[in-house]
Amino acid sequence: YISSDLLGDAYEYLIQQFAADAGKKGGEFYTPREVERIIMGILKPHQKDHIYDPTVGSGGFLLEAYNYLKQKSGEKIAKTLYLYGQEQMLDTFAIAKINMFLHGLDSADIRRGDTLSTPQFLNQQGGLQTFDIVVANPPYSIKDWEFDQFKTKYGRTEGYDKPPDKNAGYAFVLHIIKSMNVNGRAGIVLPHGVLFRGGSEGRIREQILKNDLIEAVVALPSKLFYGTGIPAAILIFNKNKPESHKNKVLIIDAERDFLEGKNQNTLRPQDISKIVKAHDGYVDIENYARVVGLKEIEENEYNLNIRRYIENGDKEELINVKIVWDEVKEIEKNREVIDRKVGGYLKELKY
Repeated sequence: YISSDLLGDAYEYLIQQFAADAGKKGGEFYTPREVERIIMGILKPHQKDHIYDPTVGSGGFLLEAYNYLKQKSGEKIAKTLYLYGQEQMLDTFAIAKINMFLHGLDSADIRRGDTLSTPQFLNQQGGLQTFDIVVANPPYSIKDWEFDQFKTKYGRTEGYDKPPDKNAGYAFVLHIIKSMNVNGRAGIVLPHGVLFRGGSEGRIREQILKNDLIEAVVALPSKLFYGTGIPAAILIFNKNKPESHKNKVLIIDAERDFLEGKNQNTLRPQDISKIVKAHDGYVDIENYARVVGLKEIEENEYNLNIRRYIENGDKEELINVKIVWDEVKEIEKNREVIDRKVGGYLKELKY
């Protein structure tokens, strides 16, 4: 008899190795587990929560939800979670199914299909099913997607602009918002462009902020993900923010805390807990975290670019212009003396 923990861990190790070898394709089915751990640490799944990943990949997010609750409250309570996932790619869907099974989570409901055009989790009225927690690392910058089906189905663009037909990033965001129940929370990994791009994406971002759904933005270090050096950010959504978080967004700049690797950077346990603690505390931390009011965000035209709100922390040297100018004059004077000397030598040498 081999425990499901051992089998599951071995399979997870193989998936990770496979992702590392697969280069760009690796990122399609594997999210670094440390990133998923941050999101679970922030969202803190409870007993009997319904947790959904619309781009489930190899199932890492669902696994981390289970691991989080198992460490906190034991295996019996962790097994009460309801886990759901949808995956478009057949081989990746198979990997997720096996991953759940080998971890003893065969009750996880993993279905196949394109989430944007044919979401598989519907309620009895034929609308989107809603969940306590939604988590995702959607594929980045998909240019070719079912735009026409998305914009007319399941009311995902009600109250929002239509996402651009050449980039599916905000389509996933709107799908996730619609999939959150009245107390729902979500954690999404997205490239930085969604924080500041204009056009319809800028309008959607403004509408989401005005609806006070974004609780936090976490900037991650670059080179964490397989097959791309693009730095990503975590967006935390909350349909039922605590009173003290209302009309505010916590911005966390975690770009400089990581362990450097040759091809890949990784997050250490202390980096993960620093982010989670900053989120739990929800207060300013110099050069690291800042609670920003919606008024300031509005003044910045709803741009969430991290640099607008947090200084990098690389201290700029203060320059005393008068001292520098005196030094320049001194150098000029010395140069004149040297020039005269050199001129004298050249004369002597009859040049």
